[in-house]
Amino acid sequence: MILLPPLPPPLPTRFTSPPTTVFSLILRHHHIFSPSPLPQTTPTITTTAIASTSSSSLSSSSPSSSTDDLTSLHNRRYDFTPLINYLSSSPSSINKPTDFKTDNSESPISLDPIEIKLAETYRAVSAQLWHSLLKSLCSSKSTLDTAYALVTWLQKHNLCFSYDLLYSILIHALGRSDKLYEAFLLSQQRTLTPLTYNALIGACARNGDLEKALNLMTRMRRDGFQSDFANYSIIIQCLTRGSNTVDSSVLQRLYHEMESDKIELDCQLMNDLVVAFSKAGDPDRAMFFLAMIQGQGLSPKTSSLLSIISALGNCGRTMEAEAIFEEMKEGGLKPRTRAYNALLKGYVKNGSLKDAESIVSEMEKCGVSPDEHTYSLLIDAYANAGRWESARIVLKEMESNDVQPNSYVFSRILASYRDRGDWQKSFSVLKEMRNSGVKPDRHFYNVMIDTFGKYNCLEHAMATFEKMKSDGIQPDNVTWNTLIDSHRKSGHHGMAEELFDTMRESGCPPCATTYNIMINSLGEQEKWDEVTSLLGKMQGQGLIPNVITYTTLIDIYGQSGRFQDAMECLDVMKSAGLKPSATMYHALINGYAQRGLSELAVNAFRIMRADGFKPNVQVLNSLINAFGEDRRDVEAFAVLQFMKENHLKPDVVSYTTLMKALVRVEKFEKVPAVYEEMILSGVNPDKKARAMLRSALRYMKHLLNS
Repeated sequence: MILLPPLPPPLPTRFTSPPTTVFSLILRHHHIFSPSPLPQTTPTITTTAIASTSSSSLSSSSPSSSTDDLTSLHNRRYDFTPLINYLSSSPSSINKPTDFKTDNSESPISLDPIEIKLAETYRAVSAQLWHSLLKSLCSSKSTLDTAYALVTWLQKHNLCFSYDLLYSILIHALGRSDKLYEAFLLSQQRTLTPLTYNALIGACARNGDLEKALNLMTRMRRDGFQSDFANYSIIIQCLTRGSNTVDSSVLQRLYHEMESDKIELDCQLMNDLVVAFSKAGDPDRAMFFLAMIQGQGLSPKTSSLLSIISALGNCGRTMEAEAIFEEMKEGGLKPRTRAYNALLKGYVKNGSLKDAESIVSEMEKCGVSPDEHTYSLLIDAYANAGRWESARIVLKEMESNDVQPNSYVFSRILASYRDRGDWQKSFSVLKEMRNSGVKPDRHFYNVMIDTFGKYNCLEHAMATFEKMKSDGIQPDNVTWNTLIDSHRKSGHHGMAEELFDTMRESGCPPCATTYNIMINSLGEQEKWDEVTSLLGKMQGQGLIPNVITYTTLIDIYGQSGRFQDAMECLDVMKSAGLKPSATMYHALINGYAQRGLSELAVNAFRIMRADGFKPNVQVLNSLINAFGEDRRDVEAFAVLQFMKENHLKPDVVSYTTLMKALVRVEKFEKVPAVYEEMILSGVNPDKKARAMLRSALRYMKHLLNS
């Protein structure tokens, strides 16, 4: 979390306010409001505003004279052009500390005569007009510097006393112009007030810097100010904007703070919370706020209902999604295409092909036209079920309904075949795509390269890569990373390094994922000096090693027996404020296991649990292997018992590793019992398990015959 430095105390007042009678005389005698023309170094900016003030700021001997003064002020116009020209011609000189000296009263001793004349000319301008002028200057990025100079100039001459509002207007403008750093610098010139806090929090939220916004809210509360409704609303909207990943725990924290601040939720904020929790994959809390909306007799927004239906579908809770969908119809809302698509997505994710087909049929009966996304989901459902012909029929239906299939539809078909192992059908998908008049895009080529790479068809992957470039499509990081990693996995480390160099030469800068792949490749070759050098290049490019980087390092160090280096990586990672993952501990335990270092494996397991991670089957399998390699079969069986007691179901690897441990200590007679337990527990033996059983039986037969 980024902590802001302490702010300086408020700037002292340089002038005292003139008496009301003097102020009135100044107003009465300034009939000409613009000074004599100044030399113009920039184009003239004509900025005029009607002067306005309250009657309380005027002093007169009679009500009639007061009314006349007020009317006169309303009818006069201030020409700010000379001031704007002065500020924009040399805005940097306005704020130099050498421009004026101060005595104990902080009043200027020496000022530019032109500046003094300008200050006297505009002394009668009301605060409202200064605010309007500042907002006008802040509306364009080209005049932001002038806006900043105006605020400094007004403060210097004590011409406007609502500086909090001036600073908040300027901070808001800087945030809107993606100048968050400048907004923070500006905020440090004064002690933050609720008004400037709100502007700064809004600037952080609009720039997507949620951590700073939350930190500011905490600091605001520490300073004795209560966050208002707008702060929470803008942060929640920031969370749900675009493709942002929403963390449910952050939302829960925000809601608890709203409760402690006694913020009364209105319909908009409750709908925002419904959408936010839905996007965070927490439909239970989303439905809690939906019930809150309905409990107050309010109607939820259609977008809120759609987000819950989608969240429930993604969790496989299609029955509840259906209930919300029906409730939506009963409430008088006619579902449109987006609503049907949200429910359809849940059926497709659940593999409920019949339900998916029925929802599309219902759409047609209700006169709701399927769109491109509807057809894409249905094609996805058919492809997952292996019904390629049905998917082709849907493609033809799309064409007959004037819905042109795009490259994404074919990408999904290709991905489904890839995931099922039918990589050979990639060519038929490409042929069908061309017959439909659809040109492959970058995403399609990336999926195709990934498909060939997964099944070690590197020649096809490279041919697809060359075809992609000949079609005028530039490879992106995903393309390069897929190619490099495919060659690494196949053991072609030299080609992986060559592709890495070509990537950099092509003008596509490697990302953190690229460096992680190359660190893995060099680690597998035990080129430790080059690993260190690559880490330096990564950091020199401004990329900070992430959790995956450290996990990769710990894995390659563990596989090579460099356990001291692995532990140092773990310490460095923790000191950098990164939390180790379960995968990282698994890599470390697995490294110890392969060398039979069971005590070190157990120690790493204890550290893992101390860090709050619950053991999973994969980690415990590595622990069984550690004991097996160390010829400690009793402890290996104790791990199996630990699994059962903690409601973790042993898999085929668990039983096979135990059988291997028994063979290692020559307890062949116990192997068939483990094999039988595996079958009785519902685990299907694989080729390796059957081979282990045959090996044990063969040894037993040999012992009997000898």
